[in-house]
Parts: sequence; structure tokens; C-alpha cells
Amino acid sequence: MSVWDDLEMLLDSPSSSVTVTSNARGTVKETTNFKVEEDVAALRKAIEGLGTTEKTLIEVLTQRSNAQRQLIGTAYQKATGRTLVADLKGETHGDFEDLLVALVTPPAVYDCHEVMKAMKGPGTTESTLTEIFASMSNKQIKTLSDVYHKETGRPLIQDLKSEVSGDYGKALLILAEGKRDESTNVDTAKAKADAKALYEAGEKKWGTDEEKFIDILCHRSVPQLRQTVIEYKSISKKTLQESIKSEMSGHLENLLVAIVKCVENLPAYFAERLFKAMKGAGTTESTLTRILVSRSEIDLMDIKAEYKKMFGCTLYNQLESEVSGDYGKTLKQLCGQDG
Repeated sequence: MSVWDDLEMLLDSPSSSVTVTSNARGTVKETTNFKVEEDVAALRKAIEGLGTTEKTLIEVLTQRSNAQRQLIGTAYQKATGRTLVADLKGETHGDFEDLLVALVTPPAVYDCHEVMKAMKGPGTTESTLTEIFASMSNKQIKTLSDVYHKETGRPLIQDLKSEVSGDYGKALLILAEGKRDESTNVDTAKAKADAKALYEAGEKKWGTDEEKFIDILCHRSVPQLRQTVIEYKSISKKTLQESIKSEMSGHLENLLVAIVKCVENLPAYFAERLFKAMKGAGTTESTLTRILVSRSEIDLMDIKAEYKKMFGCTLYNQLESEVSGDYGKTLKQLCGQDG
């Protein structure tokens, strides 16, 4: 049985909620005897010396929390007159550069830059937009939107409107408004009614009423949707995920399935994203970087546990065989070995 079919666990696993913000399950913690001047001196020596000492960059930047890295960045600029980001960009390159820059960027700014990157140039990277907006709480989306407005002078919603269209665009824009109900109360009668409405909008009728799926999945609270997922299975012979897959296609299908997966088990959703980023020929480094950096202080320990459960090997071992060089070393440092 796959992790997605075990609906019983939904009733007793409060941790898999989109709104989890505790950092108790992160792999990166604050360093207790943190001395910002010592870190700045070490980084300067690594960057300004003859040749760059990558080992020092990795050690310092992966073993401090993001808040501590911000203090290092401020002190570094004060001491050198240069920004740490500019110096890292000047001294490193490729995926390793992207990863170090991600580590020293404030989380909301980093998320914002990932959204910008996904919308930049010809074509839109829908998979990135789907991952970000399906997995975020209203608060995270609001902070991201504020940063976006500050950096571009335009509302995020306005720019998204020109990038995404159709039912996928409709659903993504609702999520990007950050207006999901966040009450923790579960109304079982309403969950039953929603499950029936979804069944009648999809499996039961000829053609699909996408609007009904979008409305329910993008507006209801996470606990409410979890109950709806359970009720749906008792009405239909399929799970809600299976119904979406058989009724829809393309980006809309991917987005609605992602929402259901995030509702059911957020760490498992990220574990699967990591697995797919390393599966087959070539590796999607940008996805590995984004998830490992952005979840390292939130729930990366849970993601690792789900990864092992779902794919039978540890995330650390998988990274070891997929990524190499300084980039690989940094990712493995963030991931941390099991046991």
C-alpha cells in the first residue's frame, strides 16, 4: 500500500499540515556558541585568500540557522563594504553558487526569487509554481507577496495573471491570494457534502465540473480537506487523488493532486518531489536546492523519514549517488546522515 492510500493515518497525523511552522523537525539548528565576528573572519579568509576555500564556506553556511546567516551577512558587509551574496557569486559558480546564495537569502526573499525565476523568459515553469503555492500557508504566501511587491513594484497576482491561464491559472491565482480557510474545526457534515459534490462533479457525470474541484480544494482548511478526502473514499470506489487523475490532465491535474498530497502528508509530498528530481537521466538540481534549503529548518527530518518509507533507501544515500563535488557535499551536509 502506498503512503497515499493509507487514509487512516490522516486521522492521527497532525504533523502533515500545510501550516506547520515549528522548526523542531529541521536538520539545521541554531549554533549555540555563535560568534558572528569569527564566522565573518573565516569567510573572508576563505573568499579573499589565494583560491577559494570551499570547505570553509560549506562548514559555516550549513551549520548556522538562516537567522544567524543574516547576521553574518550584515556583519560581512560592514567589514568589507561588499555583500556576501556578491562575493559568493564572484567566487563560486553553477549549482554550488545557487545553493550558497539560497542559504544566505532570507526565506521569503528566496521563495520570491524562485517564483520570479519560474515566470521569467519564454514559458513558465508550472511545476515550481505548483510546488510553492500548493505547499504554503496563507502567512507564507502573504510574506512572499509583500517581498515581490517590494522588489518589483507590482502585485504578484498581476504578474501571475499574465503567466498562467485556463483552469490551472484560476486555481493557482486563488492559492496565490492566500485566502484558504485556516480554522482548525472540522465540520463532518460539510466534509460529507463536499465529498458528494466532488463525486458528482467528476466521476458521476459525463465531463467534469473543474470549477467545483477548484473551489473546494483551494478554499477549505487543511483539517477540513483531510476529512473530505476520507469521506470521498467512502462514497467512491477511488481515492480523491485517483479521481482527479482520471478526470483531469495537464497542469490543473498536477496542481490539484499536489494540493491533496500536501493536505494528506506534506513531508511525503516533498519526499516524492525529491525522488522525482533525482529519478531517471539527469538530476533537477534546482528542485533539490529549493526543497533542502527551504525545509532544512522546518521538517526535513520528517521528509527524510517519509523518503525512506516510500523509496526504501535514505535520502542521504540517494544524494550520495546522484550529486557530487562541492554542491553534493553541501546538500548532504544540509540533509544530515541518519542515525
